[in-house]
Amino acid sequence: MPKILQLKQHVADLIAAGEVVQRPASVVKELMENSIDSGAAIITVEINSGGMTYIRVTDDGCGIAPEDAKTAFLRHATSKLKDAHDLEAIGTLGFRGEALAAIAAVSRVDLMTRQAGSNEGVSLSLESGDVVDTSPTGCPEGTTIIVRDLFFNTPARMKFMKSDRAEGSSVTQAVLRCALSRPDISIRFIKDGRTEYHTPGDSRIDSCVYSLLGRDFEAGFIKAQSADEAVSVNGFVSTPAAARGNRSYQFFFVNGRVIRSQLIQTALEQAYKNVLPSGRFPSCVLYITIKPGSIDVNVHPAKTEVKFYSDKQIFDGVYYAALGALEDSKIFNIESQYTNPVLQSDNTTLYHDSGSIFNTTQIKEKIILNIPAEHNINVKTGDTSMHVPFDVIYDNCISESSGTYIPYVSHEVSGKNDIRTDMFLCPDPIRVIGEAFNVYIIIEYKNSIWFIDKHAAHERLHFDALRSSNYESMSEALIMPVICRLGHEDVSLLLENDAFIEALGFTVENFGDDSVAIRHIPAEIDIGDTESILSDICDQLKKGGSAVPVQRDVIYKIIACKAAIKAGRSSGKTELEILAAKVMSGEAAFCPHGRPVAYEISKSTLEKIFGRT
Repeated sequence: MPKILQLKQHVADLIAAGEVVQRPASVVKELMENSIDSGAAIITVEINSGGMTYIRVTDDGCGIAPEDAKTAFLRHATSKLKDAHDLEAIGTLGFRGEALAAIAAVSRVDLMTRQAGSNEGVSLSLESGDVVDTSPTGCPEGTTIIVRDLFFNTPARMKFMKSDRAEGSSVTQAVLRCALSRPDISIRFIKDGRTEYHTPGDSRIDSCVYSLLGRDFEAGFIKAQSADEAVSVNGFVSTPAAARGNRSYQFFFVNGRVIRSQLIQTALEQAYKNVLPSGRFPSCVLYITIKPGSIDVNVHPAKTEVKFYSDKQIFDGVYYAALGALEDSKIFNIESQYTNPVLQSDNTTLYHDSGSIFNTTQIKEKIILNIPAEHNINVKTGDTSMHVPFDVIYDNCISESSGTYIPYVSHEVSGKNDIRTDMFLCPDPIRVIGEAFNVYIIIEYKNSIWFIDKHAAHERLHFDALRSSNYESMSEALIMPVICRLGHEDVSLLLENDAFIEALGFTVENFGDDSVAIRHIPAEIDIGDTESILSDICDQLKKGGSAVPVQRDVIYKIIACKAAIKAGRSSGKTELEILAAKVMSGEAAFCPHGRPVAYEISKSTLEKIFGRT
């Protein structure tokens, strides 16, 4: 066995730094938390080059005494704990005394600090954790820390850093969360010379949310609160109409600490169980206050995860705060009642429900147009207008079936009112009996009754088309771009993978650090699904780091699922016949997720059940 040796202090410090300082955002988070703990009323954060070359955090807090300046950069040196009893009720964000030591170990650091009432402050310079200069200095009350050349002495860590854009987006999110956690502190964030955020520090949650997330986001929030002897919850949750395609705008704070919690997330989403469709998530900014002794914050190196003395009390507090907000507001999205968008006609999305057509304007005004199915409507597809019967519009499927030959419209259109159709032959005659529960197609085929999951079948066909080597995305130009507010990290991912995103049929343009403008979308999807699809794509790109084949397949599944017929929507005869013919000809056996598309009950089995054998 190799001889056991004690690591040198410098090596041990570098290893410890890796637990606390993972990227520039980690540095900013730790320094901001120190500023908050110092009692600051104003905090300014400035970065250049994503924070890799320059980070500056300035506050007007209590400052550090000159004799304590060097000690502050030693490991396990802290002013926030004195003995083991203090661990039982931690009331500060920092307490371990590792942040400054860890940051200094992997960078070049300058400190300037002056206590309130002191005539002069102290200046300190460190490199790789070693003090290289110290002197008295004149400076404002409070503390300024400058971090330069992060990971300059640890190239193994440096190579794992992402682009400046990606690291800058991560810092932006860290500042946003810290700023949201304390509406009573005015926080300014400057990135590459440009002010990104500036909160008023007036202790009002709504003005803090407005300044950080924007007017449209704040307008989609409703007040949420609940309180009992153990837990109080205060903040905002989103209306059902403002739900998003991911959880990136769920912000939870416990006793002023930014946390991640599956428990709280589940409690929030449980309150929306009956008002949001699958794949849509509520947003929130929720502040939870409990007794310090009822929470253990010493369970994660970055202090982003906690343990609660009573999970049930926390769950109930969040659940009833969100549920009460929804019940009190009585806000329900009229359009969400008609979740079957059929197509886009000119600049209007049409919804089909029980044989009627509604457009978005008429739904909002509660005017219903009952248009008979045999009437014709003008449909604009690309640059070509077609005059087609509504009752057979779906997935470019036009005309009636003829025997076992199923006609369908090609993507090629030769003229304004001339639609070219192609034909494919089903091996044996099939008879579509109908559909059950608006989910399953029932057909008679050979000597069996078959049940076909229409969503699964259609999803498989789209998925195979996307994966085919000769697939060319059919993009639809939008008259007005769709603005998707996805968050800084997701926007950065989309722009870095723009070639892959364009190959899917999207045209994405930067529209500010946290938003993108979409000018083209794949022809197969509904315009209303744009943001949720892009959010899901970003979730996959985060897992793989790039659009590698495994991630591509998952992304294709996302698009295919969104483009497929929705279960629960009534389908026309032609639509059912086309899908049935494709399934029975062997084009779709399993959905992309592995579920079977069709189930057979033979005639002989039925005869046994009814005693006819």
